[in-house]
Amino acid sequence: MEFRKLLEERHSVRKFRAEEIPEAQLQELLKMANSAPSAGNLQCFKIFAAKNAEKRNQISGACFGQSFVAQAPVVLVFCADVQASKRKYGEKGERLYALQDASIAAAYSQLAAIELGLGSCWVGAFEEKKLQEILATELMPVAVIPVGIPDQGLSKTLRKSLNEISKEV
Repeated sequence: MEFRKLLEERHSVRKFRAEEIPEAQLQELLKMANSAPSAGNLQCFKIFAAKNAEKRNQISGACFGQSFVAQAPVVLVFCADVQASKRKYGEKGERLYALQDASIAAAYSQLAAIELGLGSCWVGAFEEKKLQEILATELMPVAVIPVGIPDQGLSKTLRKSLNEISKEV
């Protein structure tokens, strides 16, 4: 798909069909997310893929009960490995680079979903400690991305003008 079209097609999807994502398609999405750039190519992130209904429900609960999260057939949780980044880059790696690495991979996963005919939604509202318990990890959760086949009409969302979001210096 042409990149401009890919960007135009990306929308937040909060209603999914009750169809599983084929494993090959999920693996392709994860490969594309893994192609994201990272500081020093350390790839200081981990992607947790929840397909089990009970685990998806738990993650939904940690997302303040946003029920659409559990309705997606797959929920990806992107976590930053702040300690690995800190070892190489010190405080800047811990405070910024690891978070950027996980965020870029999450954004790539959303673009990959569109390429594969899937929809997703970035969820940033969650209880960090609860997610860590559910995932049995000490890594820092950065984004929850439910993924599935959209079951809703997509409409364009309004965007700010370029004058509002950019400034020449």
